[in-house]
Amino acid sequence: MTRQMSRSEFGRLGRRGSYRLGAMALQGIARPSPPKPYRPSFSRPTHAGPGWAWIAASVAGAGLIALTAIAGLWFVPFVIGVAGGIAARWGQWRLRVAASCVVVTCAAGWGAALAAEALSGLPVGATARTIAAIGRLPAFAAVGVAVTLAVAVLLGLVGLWLGRALTPNPPS
Repeated sequence: MTRQMSRSEFGRLGRRGSYRLGAMALQGIARPSPPKPYRPSFSRPTHAGPGWAWIAASVAGAGLIALTAIAGLWFVPFVIGVAGGIAARWGQWRLRVAASCVVVTCAAGWGAALAAEALSGLPVGATARTIAAIGRLPAFAAVGVAVTLAVAVLLGLVGLWLGRALTPNPPS
């Protein structure tokens, strides 16, 4: 601090390479290795419970939705979604896997119910066409069926969200 600064040192201030800061690093210490490349995955390496049990639960959920939809209980996809959210949090499944499972389960359940009603001779197509026309959509049976399946899927996804929100994270 008491040493006088020469004019040449004053001229070097702020110029690149003039301070030799790299020489201050400790010798013999290796640089950290580069980070691992990102590899997207759709599931964690391990899950609670075997995969076949989860598939069986999805098939059972679709069957339950189909039976209760025939009985007139239209809200059961929401209940199945809540149960799926709780089970997915317990089984440590990622949200995208649980959401796709709930979407397939709800759509398959309501689709099976509509198919069973149509095969039993009820006018499902005419009813779907009328509902689509009342909703100011194109008056096609496929549009009415698609809207019905979309409502079932939305009910299931809202239930999944609620089930995951109400269940605490499992301990690490």
